[in-house]
Amino acid sequence: MTNSILTTLSSAIEEQANNNTVIEMPENAPFDAEQRQWLNGLLTGISTIAAAVNAGSAADVPGTALAILYGSQSGNCEVLAKNLKKYAATQGFDAVIEELDNTTVADMAQRQHVLIICSTFGEGEPPDNAKKFYHSILAEDAPSLPASLNFSVCGLGDSSYQFFNKCAEDIHERLSQLGATPVSECLLCDVAFEDDYEQWKNAVFAAEAFSSAAGAAGTAVTGGEEESAPVYSKNHPFIANLIHTEKLSSDGSAKVVNHVEISLAGGGEDMHYDVGDALGVWPINCPEQVSEILAAGGFSGRELVAQKKGSATLRVLLTTELDIMTVNAKALETWGIVAGAENYQVFDVLNEIKPELDAQTFVDGLRPLQPRLYSIASSIAAHPGEVHLTVGEVHYDLLDKKRKGVASTWLGERLALGSNIGVYVQKSAHFHLPSNDETPLIMIGPGTGIAPFRAFLEEREVREAAGDNWLFYGDQHQAHDYLYREQLGAWQASGVLNNLSLAWSRDTDKKVYVQTLIRQQGETFFNWLERGASIYICGDASRMAADVDTAIREVIGQFGDLDEEGVNDYMDKLVTEHRYQRDVY
Repeated sequence: MTNSILTTLSSAIEEQANNNTVIEMPENAPFDAEQRQWLNGLLTGISTIAAAVNAGSAADVPGTALAILYGSQSGNCEVLAKNLKKYAATQGFDAVIEELDNTTVADMAQRQHVLIICSTFGEGEPPDNAKKFYHSILAEDAPSLPASLNFSVCGLGDSSYQFFNKCAEDIHERLSQLGATPVSECLLCDVAFEDDYEQWKNAVFAAEAFSSAAGAAGTAVTGGEEESAPVYSKNHPFIANLIHTEKLSSDGSAKVVNHVEISLAGGGEDMHYDVGDALGVWPINCPEQVSEILAAGGFSGRELVAQKKGSATLRVLLTTELDIMTVNAKALETWGIVAGAENYQVFDVLNEIKPELDAQTFVDGLRPLQPRLYSIASSIAAHPGEVHLTVGEVHYDLLDKKRKGVASTWLGERLALGSNIGVYVQKSAHFHLPSNDETPLIMIGPGTGIAPFRAFLEEREVREAAGDNWLFYGDQHQAHDYLYREQLGAWQASGVLNNLSLAWSRDTDKKVYVQTLIRQQGETFFNWLERGASIYICGDASRMAADVDTAIREVIGQFGDLDEEGVNDYMDKLVTEHRYQRDVY
């Protein structure tokens, strides 16, 4: 009898302890109510202590070392790197995150597990924080790597560009050539990267080289305090409202540039941003363009089409969910088109080639509509509860037909005041003001590239920062393209803006650009650098930013009396100290 009771007690207690619940004595235990209550408390306490000891023992087993390296221009790769670190912890890996430029090929040789996430921008160029690594690994004299180095590469790119994911492909191929072991094929993500990234992440940790080497799995991120996920994001935007638009360029300008103000009322701290961050904006396609595409394809727009999120009519999908501009290799393959669509947009394919497509096949070839990122042009300290943008409308001709940008013309032409806008904050890792308010700033942003520097100057004014500020700005004509003229003039008068260098490329026979003025004022420019100034550049990546970089290097070489190697070392030091930052696109 006694043995039977003890067996029952032992079994019940063990089951409840394993389930991490309060221990309660069975009803058939030979104790009165007072004794049962006392024993329940005692055994629950013992169970709790035992569970903690067991958990502590498991935590003492280290996770396997893993390096997560990223190269990011807009911030997406950095976001994914942080997500990857959290997931790695649950798979038995103790991961560290580094920018690609903070590691070397020699460092790679000392590691056994490496995951790389890298974007490509411009004409197949690596991000600014991956350039040094990229060029060093592609060098002919790059050292060999051991086969014990297991790696995988995920690339973020845009298939509408010629050099789609070139950097990720190059890194993957070169690591393999040097002797390292790829655990998977290089993943080449398009603009809608979330699903592909998740599949790659799961596949990597399921690979033999990773799964067999995993240490203790945990749920917490090691090596620092875990960052909580933002409440509002690309896939869960905040619904804001348009409160003001104002045309900044005059009628004589070749461009249309608008100042856009958006209310963040109700977003609170969850929609806080810092100057230097970008705002993601979810646009809606132009109804007229949608109608043209439907007519060209012989569709009514009422066709019911299946999508991952559910079925919807073709017109609705083309208006709110799909990219109706881009034609890439996937689209042509889906539509059975081998050639003849070079430089075509979706309308042109339907109108010129006239493929016989049903609505489902047509939609299957289209990319998802994506948000647009705009440099924030305001300080939240100066404009509480608001965010401002400087948006240049995109207008151009293609195949003798007038075309226009999706988001820029939606914000400037079609969106009524008070209308809803889905937005989210895209954090910038380093394109922020220095923590030291005495640091001099050199800001270079022609055209709409002035946007973040309006925000910088508003913030410096509110903070009463002591550091000097120098802005290089310009466009085609001073009379028509001088954005924020009154505000810049007021900052000059108050002393917030110490130097304002203006370049107007079409006002004289000799074209003057911001890089022209950098060379002309090279000695002063170099002296600012020697005083500890930080350089910020915003605007076109392929031409302006490259030309400005060349001019800065020339100035450093001339006034620093340095040869090419010395200039490169000087620039590398600026980059390492985060004193050379670019928000380019």
